[in-house]
Formats: sequence, structure tokens, C-alpha cells
Amino acid sequence: MLRQRVITALVLVAMLLPALFAASAWPFAVLTLVAIAAAGWEWGRLNGAAALAVVFGCVLGAACAAALWLGWASVPPAMIWWWATGLWLLGSAWALRGGPSAWQPVPRAVRWLLGLALLWTGWLAMANARSMGINFILSVFCLVWAADISAYFGGRAFGKRKLAPSISPGKSWEGVWSGMLGVLLLAALWLWVIDPNLRIDSGSLYSQLVDRWGLLGAAVALLFLSIMSVVGDLIESLVKRSAGAKDSSGLLPGHGGVLDRVDALLPVFPIALALISL
Repeated sequence: MLRQRVITALVLVAMLLPALFAASAWPFAVLTLVAIAAAGWEWGRLNGAAALAVVFGCVLGAACAAALWLGWASVPPAMIWWWATGLWLLGSAWALRGGPSAWQPVPRAVRWLLGLALLWTGWLAMANARSMGINFILSVFCLVWAADISAYFGGRAFGKRKLAPSISPGKSWEGVWSGMLGVLLLAALWLWVIDPNLRIDSGSLYSQLVDRWGLLGAAVALLFLSIMSVVGDLIESLVKRSAGAKDSSGLLPGHGGVLDRVDALLPVFPIALALISL
């Protein structure tokens, strides 16, 4: 299993890095468009689409392609990130309150539309972040990874109080707090080491939040983003548990599916763009 995970990870990195560091933003947008269409197929399968799951993935891919053709990956519609933020806050609060048992009775059309909206805005936010600069998009990626890694080790070392046992039994409140601390430490590193000395082509998420909100406001915003990365993970776990699935699919050997890899990114990217839009 470990060998399979490593091989898959190396293949993914070999595909992602050239697209991410390309002179133009479109290779990254196209690569992530294919990935998000696959995630749409997984969402359809997990939500009762059966044979129509392929159609769902194609519709999502077509919606992303249309946005790319319209130039929204560089200049998105006004207020779209705030609409996405509202949808994540209201939708996740409703879903997490009901738990896995309340998810399956929701009409399939509602679940499909919700997935379409969240996946589409998540992809559009990633594409837009890449158009803003490599430093910016890497700072958002690393925020999610820092929150996840810190939460994992903090939960392993100190976890006692379960966060959502009916959804993800392994997560603890101590893990969440560790994730928050990891994000703040990463932000400090980026603000005082990376941005001043290794600035590539743009300001990072952290410097832009400080410019708009000040240090205290930026810290609060980063803690909020850290929490939303956990929410994204919990929502996907809820959907999988409701469907009786361990992974979203087997598309990525050793890693599960695309949704398993991008779940925490989906809320963080649009909400981060909303926070710096003020």
C-alpha cells in the first residue's frame, strides 16, 4: 500500500508542478478542470446518480470550461466568492447538524445541485488564485496542508475529545486547535521570511490579509480558514458515510479518489478570495 501511495503521489506531482509553474495560468486551469470533473463523477456516484454519474461529471466539466472560455478564471463575476462563502456556511451547518442519517433522505436533485455549486466554485477559485500568482496560490495550498498535518499529529498526541464521532471518529478538538496553531506558525514564517526574501510574483494570502485586516484581523481570518478546511473534510466524510463508502473512488491508487484529496481545499479557496476582496 505504501509503495502504491508513493508511486501515485509522484505521478500527481509530476503532472501538477509543470502546470502550476507554467508561464501561463491556463495549463493549471485545464488540469484542475479535468480533476474536478472526476470529482463530480465521484460526487454523483456517492449521491445516487449511478449511471448518470458520468453525465454529472461531464456537466460539471462543461460548466468549468464555459467559465474558462468567458475569462472568469482571471476576472470572476462580482460577489461570487461571497455567494460561495454563504453557501458553505449555511449548507455545511445544515448538513453537519443532521449528520449522515439526514443526508440520504435529501432529494437527489438537491444534493446534485449543491455538489455542482461547491465543486464549480472551488475549481474557479483555484484557477483564479493561480492567475493571481504562484506565491499566492502556494500560500493557500500550504495553509490547508499545514492545518491537516498539524491536526493529524496534534490529534495523535493530545486528542481526547471527539469532534464529530458519527462522521469522522478519528478527528478531535485537540486536532482542530493544533491545526489552527500550525496555520498561524506557517503565516508567521511566510510573512517574515518567505514574502520578504523569496517573493516570486505576487503577495501571499497572508500578506494580503494583513494589508486589508491588520495583524489581528488576519489572524482571525486564518483561524476561520483553518476551521473551514476541517469543515470541507467533514462534509466529504459525511457524504461517504451516508453512502457506505470508505473512499470517494479508486481513481488514485493508495489515496482513494479525487474528492478525498481536494475536500479541504474546496471551501478554503473561495472563502480566502472573499476575505481579500474587501
